[in-house]
Amino acid sequence: MMPFTPYGWAWTGVSIRLGAYNRAMSSNIGDRIAGRLPLWLKVAWTLWLVIWAPVYWRQYGAQNFLFFCDIGNVLIGLGLWLESPLIFSWMASGLLLFQSLYILDFAGALVLGRHLVGGTEYMFDPGLPLLIRGLSLFHVVTPPLLLWAIRKLGYDSRGWKLQTLTAWVVVPINYFWRPQFDVNWARGPFFHEQHLVPGWVYLVAYLVAMPVVVYWPTHLILRWWARSDSAE
Repeated sequence: MMPFTPYGWAWTGVSIRLGAYNRAMSSNIGDRIAGRLPLWLKVAWTLWLVIWAPVYWRQYGAQNFLFFCDIGNVLIGLGLWLESPLIFSWMASGLLLFQSLYILDFAGALVLGRHLVGGTEYMFDPGLPLLIRGLSLFHVVTPPLLLWAIRKLGYDSRGWKLQTLTAWVVVPINYFWRPQFDVNWARGPFFHEQHLVPGWVYLVAYLVAMPVVVYWPTHLILRWWARSDSAE
């Protein structure tokens, strides 16, 4: 039996380190292939987008895709494939409050027979094709999906800032382009143009108020939500 020389000890140490490194790399590659979000969800959301986009385009027109919720549908699909905490944090900052109010109003109409907030009346309009109303149920799915994704991937505090920039770009476009549709309430709340103040005053107030009243508080809630998971 050969005596164990210093070179033998050194080679053994290198071999152990290389073995540990290879095992770690294999594990990381396996994690990336498997992903932290299920493949079926990525595929299902993508297939739904392929159906939803042309149907909505035909029903509502191009301006409809500038609604924050519709922008969110596309970016959520991208976020699922990229498994991006930033994209989910960005979308949650802008969508979570309003989509939750949508669920509240929709549930109130189903259970109590009256709309508690407003905004989902079209879901009970028999003159609107059932396919359109069915595809609109994404509003119900979005909040739990966003919260679940942030739990899985983590929260990126830059999200609310990106949402603020998005609003500062998109809402002025809504104000000037096809204003009769009042996309994102650029002309007034609840799809009714307001006449209390000049339009430009309302627009500026909107762009200042939304980050302060909606995006920043939602950011604080989402940050707590992510931390509460890590604390467990």
